[in-house]
Amino acid sequence: MGAETMKRLGLIVALWAAWSANVFGQAKTAEHPSASEVLDALVSNAEKEIVPAAEAMPEEKYDFAPTNGEFSGVRTFAEQVKHLGAANYQLAARILGETPPHGERNETAPDSVKTKADVIEYLKGSFVYLHKAVATVNANHLVDPIPGIKGTWQRTRLGSAIDAIAHSYDHYGQIVEYLRMNGIIPPASR
Repeated sequence: MGAETMKRLGLIVALWAAWSANVFGQAKTAEHPSASEVLDALVSNAEKEIVPAAEAMPEEKYDFAPTNGEFSGVRTFAEQVKHLGAANYQLAARILGETPPHGERNETAPDSVKTKADVIEYLKGSFVYLHKAVATVNANHLVDPIPGIKGTWQRTRLGSAIDAIAHSYDHYGQIVEYLRMNGIIPPASR
């Protein structure tokens, strides 16, 4: 998906989440899940696609990066997955008002994350942390600016959660392409 498509998807999901969360003061009912429930379901959906895809690539291919065409300087498969995990940690930390747990900066994973097992563990941990973060999102502060964060709607708890979900799917698309370039059918397509 292109950047514009991802932005539109993010806006659609944000509007749907705001509607579903009844931000206009109505109580949560069985027909109207809470904001955290909606966001948690979306995080779960992304996790169920991404983790098996990351696990599907053999360790010896984790350093794969496409070279045929306009791919100069692109991330390796491992770097794609680590970047996705780092972004999850950073955005979840923003929602929680915490410092990223491993010192993540600029959506970069710690240097200690090297092997396939390390990368998978790091990715899974990022989703655990993102679940923890979205569980705290509620109608009382859904679209309030996060203290100390300046910018657009992405600097709200809802926006940060949507950003994490959209960003995850952006890199999932790249992960799928890398798998297919190596003759591996992504688990979701089997």
